[in-house]
Amino acid sequence: MDCAVNRMTSETRARPVERHSQSFHTDSFRRRAHKMMSEWSPVAKVYDPLKAGSIDGTDLEPHDKAVWRAMMARYKPNKGVTGDPHLTLFVARLNPQTSEDKLQEVFSKFGDIRRVRLVRDIVTGFSKRYAFVEYKEERSVKRAWKDANKLLVDQYELFVDFEQERTLQGWIPRRLGGGQGGKKESGQLRFGGRDRPFRKPINLTSMMPQNRSAERWDASSGREDRQRDHEQDREHGRWRERKRDWDRGNDRGYYKEKRESKHHRDRSRERDSNRKEDRRHRDSYRDRE
Repeated sequence: MDCAVNRMTSETRARPVERHSQSFHTDSFRRRAHKMMSEWSPVAKVYDPLKAGSIDGTDLEPHDKAVWRAMMARYKPNKGVTGDPHLTLFVARLNPQTSEDKLQEVFSKFGDIRRVRLVRDIVTGFSKRYAFVEYKEERSVKRAWKDANKLLVDQYELFVDFEQERTLQGWIPRRLGGGQGGKKESGQLRFGGRDRPFRKPINLTSMMPQNRSAERWDASSGREDRQRDHEQDREHGRWRERKRDWDRGNDRGYYKEKRESKHHRDRSRERDSNRKEDRRHRDSYRDRE
């Protein structure tokens, strides 16, 4: 009897502690969700390749190999680029035939221009269809950023934005898997820029069911998070194994080709030696006759 009473008293003492712990986790969950919603911005303030690959900036793992490549890249801005980055506009989607003089004519309507740089291929000299326009005043930059975007020049609709390479911390260019924008056909969209801003994440606290306690919701979400993390670890393990097998397969194929080529050379040498031997025998037989 005394044991049963002691067990009941211990259980009743443990219940308030357990409820306090659950309420603490629920409050921390709400604080994290509230912080995420308050810090949300449609445009990236710091470039993160993982977030840039997510439509709302909340992805926990990369969804394509290009994002992996951008996360592993160590990019440094080109030190040879001159001019004030805060007074420079990035102009893209140009007509291949558009020249520097045409850009000077179009963008001089918004203010005094200091320099226009049309990027060309170093080998062919053809336009890469994007340029940089540097103004003398900040108000001219803002006016051009506002009014020149989607402007038709030589029957092509322009895309205009502020320069990102020297102004956005952590910037990774498109050729390394980063960048912003992109086409749906490529399957490698990048968000957080003017062309494709982030969508606002779902407010998780508003999704909590009213007919369930917050403690049960928090516990179930914790289990789901642990299961998702476990699945992610398993997927990463499978990906590493596939990559290792692929590398081994390439090595085996390389050495196999090497062995086959060596075997082919040995066979060729043996065939040549046999031919020489046969020719020698025929010559000796003729001499005897």
